[in-house]
Amino acid sequence: MKNVLVAYFSASGTTADTAKKLASAIGAKLYEIRPEVPYTRADLDWMNKRSRSSLEMGDKSSRPALADRDAPVADCDTVFLGFPIWWYVAPTIVNSFLESYDFSGKKIVLFATSGGSGFGRTREGLLPSVGKDAVIVEGKVLNGNPSPAELKRWAEQF
Repeated sequence: MKNVLVAYFSASGTTADTAKKLASAIGAKLYEIRPEVPYTRADLDWMNKRSRSSLEMGDKSSRPALADRDAPVADCDTVFLGFPIWWYVAPTIVNSFLESYDFSGKKIVLFATSGGSGFGRTREGLLPSVGKDAVIVEGKVLNGNPSPAELKRWAEQF
């Protein structure tokens, strides 16, 4: 595949593993979306209503700061965008990422990892964060340990 980027946010490493395998399988560039302030285990405690992730996800306008804005988005036609599902949607740092770049004329294919839920209304929640000239496609929840061949077959449809 040409001019493809795999960008991902991973809090625990699960999404990172999948993103790295996908990028390798399709010969794409790889970019990690990192928060300016890394998440701690306590930040990710979804059982605690006062944890950082709970507060961010409870505020749809939350936009956690990014560690950098170096993603090679301008060079790509297609961006596979991966993240864990939090509270049935993408973490708000994904909105931070989308709002930091110009995705005009690009296709964004979503993929996620999840402990049990599907995409829900994730695509709809991300649409306002990209320009109207970008296309966001709901891809797939990639749980388990998909093989490189499976990932390549899946990605080639886009």
